[in-house]
Amino acid sequence: MRLTFLLIAMCHSLLSMAQSTSYLYCGSVLDCKGSSAQSEMTIIVKDNLIQSIQEGYVSAPDTVKVINLKNQTVMPGLMDMHVHIEGQSSPKRYEEGFRMNDADVALKATMYCEKTLMAGFTTVRDLGGSGVNVSLRNAVNRGFIPGPRIYTCEKGIGTTGGHADPTNGVRKDLMHDPGPKEGVINSVEDAKKAVRQRYKNGADVIKITATGGVLSVAKDGQGPQFTVEEVEAIVSASNDYGYVTAAHAHGPEGMKRAVQGGIHSIEHGTFMNEEIMNLMKKNGTYYVPTISAGKFVYEVATRNPQYFPAMIRKKAIEVGPQIQETFAKACAAGVKIAFGTDTGVSPHGDNAKEFFYMVEAGMPAYEAIKSATVGASDLLRISDQYGTLEAGKMADIVAVKGNPLTNIELLQDVTFVMKDGVVYKQK
Repeated sequence: MRLTFLLIAMCHSLLSMAQSTSYLYCGSVLDCKGSSAQSEMTIIVKDNLIQSIQEGYVSAPDTVKVINLKNQTVMPGLMDMHVHIEGQSSPKRYEEGFRMNDADVALKATMYCEKTLMAGFTTVRDLGGSGVNVSLRNAVNRGFIPGPRIYTCEKGIGTTGGHADPTNGVRKDLMHDPGPKEGVINSVEDAKKAVRQRYKNGADVIKITATGGVLSVAKDGQGPQFTVEEVEAIVSASNDYGYVTAAHAHGPEGMKRAVQGGIHSIEHGTFMNEEIMNLMKKNGTYYVPTISAGKFVYEVATRNPQYFPAMIRKKAIEVGPQIQETFAKACAAGVKIAFGTDTGVSPHGDNAKEFFYMVEAGMPAYEAIKSATVGASDLLRISDQYGTLEAGKMADIVAVKGNPLTNIELLQDVTFVMKDGVVYKQK
């Protein structure tokens, strides 16, 4: 009887190994540690961790799963540092806020989560929504829906009438006076309270709108909207909670104040000048360019005059075309760059188009890929677990057919996606 129980236990042990261990036979590996690809490698994944990476195609036991990626280039899971996972641009966007309940937003957004993951982006930083983004993060983490790992700011923080004021553009009886609870601040004390409210609401990161924006129903898209002291208060309170901070910024003065105040990343950076680039290099501030959003809003604004309200269309045409040019200058100047698209402005699932725009502007292909792996994980402070392929790190792995170093557009057709050791896509 004892022998029977031992045999049953051994069978269960072997079955467990078969379910949790995979051998990935990789034609080429970009581990994002070295300077070039490695040919004919085996990645051994156990549970949700990379156990080892070995040269050649290592003989696999009969009890493990073998994944054939011999004609593909294998990389760490990609990361997008600027998305809006709750929604997506459309001509009806500005009326949907009055028609859609939180449940409607959440259910529609499950589609965006899945599209993002299937595009090879296993981690995203969500920089602003209604709060539904916190529930989306939790649903993904609990396995209820497929999607990327989400680090969310919950609700962006702005000033009265600023880019993140949720009451901009509504009729007067709805235009109340939102405060820190709603993410609107007008003093140092407000700034601290707004951060603490985001902590209470379950945010992972903090975002401010240091200047006006393109898609808010407000005239100014570039002017500064925070004082240096308010930024410093945001960053100080954020540091208490271990938060990484981000600043939406188009115009130079607001951008400069954000960097001086200690912000960790500048988003968009449209009219960044040499002074700000030098200050960012001195402070170690990251730049998240979002060229995709600039391209998208300019294209739809010029092609379809009815797509945006007139006030927004004017800003889209002025701001949109400038981002790629600024990126080229910042890249050449040596500013630290982390990949980000502002997806949600541009369509979910098209995130990888940003790689093409970056390379088109002069960034080497491997550096562009590293901006979405090494750079992004460094910005999020998760480099101990993600961003490179090496033993002991989380098994977030993607692949494409062909060589993305010679054809960066291949990243727009990711053929294999593994997140946390689970295969979500293989073709």
